[in-house]
Amino acid sequence: MMKDDQMAFESALFARAAAVEVLLRQILDARPLTGEIARPERLMAAMRHGVLNGGKRLRPFLVLESAALFSADGEAALRVAAALECVHCYSLIHDDLPAMDDDDLRRGQPTVHKAFDEATAILAGDALLTLAFDIVADEATALPAERRAALVLALARAAGAGGMVGGQTLDLEAERQRPDEAGIIRLQAMKTGALIRFACEAGAIVAGASPADRERLAEFGSAIGLAFQLADDLLDLTADAKQMGKATNKDAAAGKATLAALHGPDWAREQLHGLIDQAHALLEPYDEHAALLKAAATFVATRKS
Repeated sequence: MMKDDQMAFESALFARAAAVEVLLRQILDARPLTGEIARPERLMAAMRHGVLNGGKRLRPFLVLESAALFSADGEAALRVAAALECVHCYSLIHDDLPAMDDDDLRRGQPTVHKAFDEATAILAGDALLTLAFDIVADEATALPAERRAALVLALARAAGAGGMVGGQTLDLEAERQRPDEAGIIRLQAMKTGALIRFACEAGAIVAGASPADRERLAEFGSAIGLAFQLADDLLDLTADAKQMGKATNKDAAAGKATLAALHGPDWAREQLHGLIDQAHALLEPYDEHAALLKAAATFVATRKS
């Protein structure tokens, strides 16, 4: 990535993250919405702890920049981006639980079950997942009803048994029985890749883009989803906990197989370069309008934390 491109990307990532953060703070307000009875204070505090704790907001960025390809990165896209971040943060809260990955640190801060307790962490995750679909379905997400329905369906498929949750199940099973290379790729495409694929496809759905554009953006999301997980596995092998803001070498300690561990760091870096090229090629039809998405693909594959 050229220095100017990197600076433009980092500036855009920061700006998009700030806008999503403002909306998330509003959404996680203590005041109940129409149809709600009350929002318990401790539950809302735990939800805010799990969501408003920094982070790059990469998935919301991908929603907004994919929508921007079609000049549709307005308030509706911002709400979809916030909904996706709620799903992502719910997954992190649950992943950190003792029954799952058992982590005490997330983004340099105590995980939700450490800051509160396990039961509250479970309920905070549950509430964030359901809140995500509330945000998308709400008429405040000012899109035609069929687009909101398409977003709800696509997000449910990406987050559920055939997507992220199914991938997490396979990840837990991998502690007992190591999968082969094809199994690792399937696991990672579900656990990490499904939400990133949705993030890129969602922008096209918001915009009412053609089926071909929607599929192209989804394929782009699949490529960078694989790159994201491969880079994460490489960092787990090579980075320290201070750099990552969470524990490292967790996969090796748990006996989990990863592509980076299977083939080694040099192989992983070579594959990451290939995935960058693949992702960039998918965006060629959009010319300079895709510059920030191309920069995002490079960032995903070369990040240091």
